[in-house]
Amino acid sequence: GKHRLSRTTQQPLRNTAKAEARARELRRDALLRSQGKEPCPTVAEAFGLWCAHPVHVLRKSASHLANMERMGRLHLGDLAGMRLFELTTTLVEDELGRFLQTHAASTGNQWITYLRIVCKWAIRRGMIVAMPFDVPEGKVRKKPKRLISTGKATAWLDEIRALTEHEPALFMVLLLMLGLGLRGSEARAARWEWLDLERSVYTPGDTKGGEAWPRPVPPWVMECLREQAQPSGWMCPTQSGKPATPGRVARVFHAACEAVGLPRLVPHRIRATYATWLSEQGVPIQDIQAALGHKDIRTTAVYLG
Repeated sequence: GKHRLSRTTQQPLRNTAKAEARARELRRDALLRSQGKEPCPTVAEAFGLWCAHPVHVLRKSASHLANMERMGRLHLGDLAGMRLFELTTTLVEDELGRFLQTHAASTGNQWITYLRIVCKWAIRRGMIVAMPFDVPEGKVRKKPKRLISTGKATAWLDEIRALTEHEPALFMVLLLMLGLGLRGSEARAARWEWLDLERSVYTPGDTKGGEAWPRPVPPWVMECLREQAQPSGWMCPTQSGKPATPGRVARVFHAACEAVGLPRLVPHRIRATYATWLSEQGVPIQDIQAALGHKDIRTTAVYLG
């Protein structure tokens, strides 16, 4: 027959040791709540709490949230069921080693970064008092990063214009990404009221960091914008009247790259292309940092690396 369970701990009555351990956990959690503190969750639970927190849902990008959710669901291994305060450097290093047996070396640093993000958030929330592990990031040999070459940029744009003849919103998104260095999400959410036609300045009102940073619009981009300028509304609405989706933009992007003989790229490399063009024109890295809206100049250096 079925085992009888303790109503308090939900453990089999025969398993006294587990029942007592669970009872101690429940008492400890209740004590912490009575003191206005949060109980320490397991590592997997902490990832779930981080991803579900309203601040992160509203301020983090969809891709970052998806990556964090995937990490917590698939890549924690033996750490998943452990409480955060139970983590140690040895345990984290061992699990990282198992992770790298089936994944590229370059993803190991991202694995550590995501785990560290959750632990730092747990410290701020009072779930733990200090970082429970100290595992440095590994040195990864960098590969040359692919860009849209200057010589093929015009042909690439012409190809995109031809591919989007019946849906110019997709052309507009990629034009803003190349000409203004906007992120894909910022280009898709671009609005006419943020464009100053007289000064040829565009100030995004919906950025990753939540900051408004004006930037000059190059003449060749301004020429396209003046032809379609509206008093307000989306710059890049689809036929349904809503902003374009990332998938549709990516399909046009990849088709244009293949047509002009560019190597396999991701749309975000347009932003690095923009930064590299500025650097080649002699623009100081501090100005490039401001143009890209980076808070840390080291991030800008990665785009130019």
